[in-house]
Amino acid sequence: MTSHRYDQILQVIGDRQPACGSTTVVAVDGPSGAGKTSFVAGLAEAAGARVLHLEDVYPGWDGLAAAPPLIAGVLETVAADGIGTVPRWDWEHHRPGRLLRVLPTRLLILDGVGSGAAIIRPYLSLLIWVDAPTAVRKERALARDGGTYAPFWDMWAAQEAEHFTQEATRQHADVVVTT
Repeated sequence: MTSHRYDQILQVIGDRQPACGSTTVVAVDGPSGAGKTSFVAGLAEAAGARVLHLEDVYPGWDGLAAAPPLIAGVLETVAADGIGTVPRWDWEHHRPGRLLRVLPTRLLILDGVGSGAAIIRPYLSLLIWVDAPTAVRKERALARDGGTYAPFWDMWAAQEAEHFTQEATRQHADVVVTT
């Protein structure tokens, strides 16, 4: 990935004021397998940004709804120039793990489903929606996570559908990217 792929988005980010204290927060949301994490990796490299991956925070396969309030709590602390903390989810042992610390920074990118939820939006300077056709998304997600994700695809997809319907995330996005 070359940085010029992100030039327009970097310009938009540069034109936005921080909404989380002195930290500019960009959320990259969209359904599983859409290409969010790859997109975020390139954007973070091009922008010199830190990244908070929501997959580190979801409390288990049925934990999508629990993540946005946790992230909002982290951002509330960061906005007050503090160090936000949230338990990292230990996927191997199915329990909360060590604390994940989020420091105020120039630019923070949130990567994951739910990062554009209404409870988080007051802290966002930019919301990017990333999407792809369902068949492509499923193929990518299962190739990425193999047999670990396969038994949970339908359950997670149902949570996503409910979440996105309630939150109208795509409709609130400032930028839409199709991969």
